Amino acid sequence: MLETLRRYRRLYKVFVAQFFKYLVQSKADFLIGLFGFFFTQITGIAFLYLIFEQIPVLGGWDLSQLVFIYGFAQIPRGIDHLFTDNIWLVAWQLVVNGKFDRYMLRPMNLFLQVIFEKLQPDALGELLVGTILTVISLQRNVVIVDGVHILAFLISMVAGTVIYTAIKLLFASFAFWMKISGPVLYTAYELSNFAKYPTEIYEKGVKFIITWIIPFAFVAYLPASFFLKSDVSFFATIGIECILAVVFFAIAYFVFCKGTSAYESAGN
Repeated sequence: MLETLRRYRRLYKVFVAQFFKYLVQSKADFLIGLFGFFFTQITGIAFLYLIFEQIPVLGGWDLSQLVFIYGFAQIPRGIDHLFTDNIWLVAWQLVVNGKFDRYMLRPMNLFLQVIFEKLQPDALGELLVGTILTVISLQRNVVIVDGVHILAFLISMVAGTVIYTAIKLLFASFAFWMKISGPVLYTAYELSNFAKYPTEIYEKGVKFIITWIIPFAFVAYLPASFFLKSDVSFFATIGIECILAVVFFAIAYFVFCKGTSAYESAGN
């Protein structure tokens, strides 16, 4: 087991080195993508300020708290975007074009091959905005800071990232039967935008979907509330987030493995 981990660590370094060779050949694309994602996030924050010019409190939360929730949500999303963005290609291209063949021919775990092949530097824009908003919230004493909450923050970032990856992997894996599952994945992934706001403002059906069916509420609003209010339970937020991360990733990986066993290379 230990030797296997060492092998994959060495392979990952090789993949990353090759990707950076490609990246230095297209610096303009990197900068455009980075600033594009950065300003997209800034637009979202500006939208929050416009809302609070008309509504001082939203679902019992004020602007400073919503800013933290927004920033908190961007960090696990950005980490997932940085390391596993290549999963999108499974949904859009690799299966329907038969390009998944190259993964099938290598003596290496198929899922790891997919995520090792590419980093997405554009995600640094999301991570930058999320970090800045979190730091601002700390400076304004919006969040509770002690040893327990710092540890909970780190745990939540990992669990939230796993949930993002699991949801993306699950819907991308439908491509092994549908050939192209990009539209389905895009629709599901866009629900994450609802989780940047208190779930209490939504109808019961929407709230149920983003909490338990496609649990984006557990990567943003719900765990973030643990750091904003002292009466919020650790288990009801971070604890359930960790359980959902394990369960959803297990389901997604199972579907992915079933899909790869059903994969048929595209013919001419």
